[in-house]
Amino acid sequence: MAGIAGFKEQYLRGKNPSADLLHRWADATNFTWLVTEEILDEYKQVLKRLRVRGPLIGQIINLIRERADVIKASSYEELSPDPKDNCFCACAERGKADFIATLNPKDFPQERLKARVISPPQFSSRPQGPPT
Repeated sequence: MAGIAGFKEQYLRGKNPSADLLHRWADATNFTWLVTEEILDEYKQVLKRLRVRGPLIGQIINLIRERADVIKASSYEELSPDPKDNCFCACAERGKADFIATLNPKDFPQERLKARVISPPQFSSRPQGPPT
């Protein structure tokens, strides 16, 4: 959700790696965002804390829901040191994600996850697709 800040002003590639990631996702056909209902709820809360207007929050969540794959997950194994991030870990594991892009890699222990943990700048620096 850090990339949402990149939409408040005119978009300039390279200024906000998280916004670069979101723009790339919106334009890509080979990049699938995996979410659960709990993750979508978390995104709504983050957007509210960022003081994004309610109607815009709805548009953002609807766009994600429309373009992402919603993974069914009702229980979560404790994989993350931050219990709030277990739903993201479970989504990645159940959805067989190739990678998790995060600004908080310490909350996503690579040794416990099949998906590669990367930062938005690592993703954005690639010419096409996820990092190899």
